[in-house]
Amino acid sequence: MSTGNLPAYVREVERRSDPRVNPESKQPHARWIWADTRTIAPILLRKGVRVQLCHDMRLVQRILRTASTHPSGHVRYEPVLDLAQDTVEKPAGKLPVARQIAGQGELFGDDFLTAAEENTASGHEAAPPTLTSADTELVHRHLDEFTAQLRAIATGAHPERLRLLAAAESAGSLVAAEIEYYGIPFDTAAHDAHLTEILGPRPPEGEHPAKLMELAEQIRADLFAPHLNPDSPQELLRALHAAGVNVPSTRSYVLKGWAEETATQRERRWALIEPILRYKKLYRIFTANGWSWADSWVRNGRFRPHLEVGGAATGRWGASGGGALQLPAEIRSAILAPEGEVFLVSDGSQIEPRILAALSHDEALASAGRGTDMYAGIAELARLEGVALTERAQAKVGLLAIMYGGRSGEIGALLPHVAKLFPRAMEFTERAARIGEVGGQVTTFLGRTSPAPDERFKRTVADRSTPAAESRAVSLSRSYGRMTRNFVVQGTAAEWALCWMGRVRSRLLTETVFGMPMRTKIVYFLHDELLLCGPKLEAERVERILRESAAEAARLLFGTVPVEFPVSVTVTTNYAEGK
Repeated sequence: MSTGNLPAYVREVERRSDPRVNPESKQPHARWIWADTRTIAPILLRKGVRVQLCHDMRLVQRILRTASTHPSGHVRYEPVLDLAQDTVEKPAGKLPVARQIAGQGELFGDDFLTAAEENTASGHEAAPPTLTSADTELVHRHLDEFTAQLRAIATGAHPERLRLLAAAESAGSLVAAEIEYYGIPFDTAAHDAHLTEILGPRPPEGEHPAKLMELAEQIRADLFAPHLNPDSPQELLRALHAAGVNVPSTRSYVLKGWAEETATQRERRWALIEPILRYKKLYRIFTANGWSWADSWVRNGRFRPHLEVGGAATGRWGASGGGALQLPAEIRSAILAPEGEVFLVSDGSQIEPRILAALSHDEALASAGRGTDMYAGIAELARLEGVALTERAQAKVGLLAIMYGGRSGEIGALLPHVAKLFPRAMEFTERAARIGEVGGQVTTFLGRTSPAPDERFKRTVADRSTPAAESRAVSLSRSYGRMTRNFVVQGTAAEWALCWMGRVRSRLLTETVFGMPMRTKIVYFLHDELLLCGPKLEAERVERILRESAAEAARLLFGTVPVEFPVSVTVTTNYAEGK
C-alpha cells in the first residue's frame, strides 16, 4: 500500500480529534487500527506525526491466542490473519480444568485506554490514502481480523479487563516505537573515555585492549598455564583444576565461594581469583558494551534499542539487540542530557509486592507499605506482632519467597513468619503454584494467560513408573508451579507499568507549559522504570505527571484500593546519577 500521503492524513485526523482544537466535539479521540505499530509508526514519526491511540492487532492477537488455550474456554478466538512473525503452534488440546485465579472487583472505566468498535478514525473529512483494489481487499481482511479480536474480547470472563489489556499493550507499542525512533541521548566521547580508562586505548579489530592482555598474562602466570585462553570457560576450568582449584564452574559466585571456604587460606585464594574476576568483568564490558557495541547501536548521538512489547510470557518487555534490558554503569555514565535538558528517572517502588497486596486483598500487607518503604514497614509490623522478621533485609527475602517460592536455607526459615503476617498473600501465590503443578493455567488481573504446558510436560508428569521417573515428574511439576506462582503478580505488575507509561505519554502529548506543547518524551523503559528527557523548565510538571499517572494506573486497574503505588523521581543530567 502506498504510504505517501498517510502521514498528512493521520496528522489531520489527530488534529481534528484534539479537544484543544475542537473543544465542543463529542466524538472520542481517533484510535488507529493497524497490523503492527513497528511498521507504521516509523513512517509517521519521520514526518513528525505522533498518534494518541492505536490498536496493534499483532500484539492483541498474541494475547488472545494464548488466552484461548485456557481450559475455561471463556475466550473464543479464531484469527482471520496470522500476524505473528513466527509460526505459532496450535495448542495441543484442553488441559484438565483448573480454576482461574479471581481478580479484585471491577475496573473503573477510563477513556484514555478504552478500545471500542466505534472509536476508529472513520468519519473525518481529511483525505485518506489512495487505495488500489488489492489494497482495499487487504484492508477488509484486516478489518475482519479486528472484528474477530473484538468478538473474542467480548467472550472473556472479564471483557472490560481484556479490552483494557489490548489498549494498554497497544499504548506500549507506541512508546516502544518512539524510544527506538528518538533514541536515548548518548555521548560516545564519554563512553570512549570511560572504556579507555578501564580497558586501555581501543585496540585494532580482532584484538584485545591492553589491560585485558595484561590481566591474561597474570592469570597464565598464576595458574602456570602459559597457553591459556581466559576467554574460554572450558580452558580456564581445566587450568584451575590443574592448579588445585577444585570448583565445578568458572562462574564468579562459585569462585568467590571457593575463596571463602577456608579462613586460613582466604587471603591466598582471593589473590588467585581476583585477576580472574577482574578479567571476566572487563571482558564482559569489552564484548557486550564496548566500542563495537557503540558502533552498532549509537547513531547521531542516540542509542536506539529494539524493544519488544510483551516479549516475555508475563508481558514484560524484551529486546532483540543492543543489550537494552541491561544497561551497566559503563553505559549509564555516557547517557548525558543535551544542553538545556534534563533526565527524569522514575522508578516504581516495590511494585510487585504492592500488586500482590491488591490482588490478594491482604490488608496487612497493604498497610505495611502505606506511606513508607514496604520492606521497612513489614519489619516494623513484625516487631509489633512479635514475629521473628524484624530486619528489613529479612522482610525482603521473606516477601520474595512468597512471590517466587523456595523452601530451603534462609528462605525456608523465614517463610513461616511471613505467612503468619500475610496469610492471604501466601494463600494467593500458593493457589497459583498448585494450579501450575497440575498443568493448569493462570491469568493476570487483566487477562494475560500463562502458556499451556507442552506434550513433554504431560508425558513427564504422568510417568511414575520408576523412582527416577517419579523424581523427574515431581521436579518438572514444581518447576511449572514456580512459574505460575509468580506469573499473576509479575504479569499484573507489567500491566500496571503499561497503564502508567500510557497515561504519562498521553499527558505529555496533550498538556502545555506556558501555552506551548510539551517537548519531554519517554526515552527508555525497563520493567517498572521510566527514563524521560526534556527541557529543564518542564521538569517540575513532568515529575507531577509521573506521580499522578502512577496513582491513576492503579485506579484504572483496581478501582479504589487501600494500596499505595508510589514512584521515585530523580532529576539529573547524568543517567548514572539517577540510579
